[in-house]
Amino acid sequence: MSGTGRTEGGHGRLGNALSGLAVAVGCVLFLGGFAWGAVQYKPYTVPTDSMTPSIKAGDRVLAQRIDGGEVRRGDVVIFTDSVWGDLPMVKRVVGVGGDKVACCGDDGRLTLNGKPLDEPYLAGGEPASTTPFTSEVPDGHLFLLGDERRTSVDSRGHLEDAAKGTVPVGKVDARVDAVAWPWGGTLDRPDSFEALPGGVSELGPIAPVLAAVGAGVVLIFGGAAYGPVAKRVGRRKAGTGGR
Repeated sequence: MSGTGRTEGGHGRLGNALSGLAVAVGCVLFLGGFAWGAVQYKPYTVPTDSMTPSIKAGDRVLAQRIDGGEVRRGDVVIFTDSVWGDLPMVKRVVGVGGDKVACCGDDGRLTLNGKPLDEPYLAGGEPASTTPFTSEVPDGHLFLLGDERRTSVDSRGHLEDAAKGTVPVGKVDARVDAVAWPWGGTLDRPDSFEALPGGVSELGPIAPVLAAVGAGVVLIFGGAAYGPVAKRVGRRKAGTGGR
């Protein structure tokens, strides 16, 4: 019987040690992932419906802090420009320096450097633009449109400005990677821009950040729950042995 007691006590000590280790590792993962995410990403609440259906009014998004030089066609970016009201705005990049953006072609689509552009992010049946336009994007600038072309106030409304409706790349603060609340997942990079010079941007480290935070939560709660569960199981075994 003394041998049995030592064995059960050893198992208990080992279990307590492992549960403590799980909680410690969980805290490291949770806090590390949270800190990593805070450095890489900034939260932003989208105030209007100009980016529907991709992003709806009131959605909370996670935007990776980037340098303007990292922006590619198809990216959804957050920028602040005094010409546009000096407030943070979210739009999609459809043209970069040297591009000629126009609408609409014979088939009603936007054209980029004279070629029709597929825009899968537009809602079905929505026009590429409600008004015709042409813009040649200066070097170091971006041409930006909302995905909801009927109501979006974007580069089309600033064509008479000195920058011809474009925004300097240095005005970009971040690139949207995911809709965090309500959870809508990550934003796909449109394939229609992939074959163009510069290609499309890579998704930021949002997946490993969320994985680290999620794993940390599981380990913390799992490790913390071990003690009460083990005690309950022990009491049941003791009660069974007494009978």
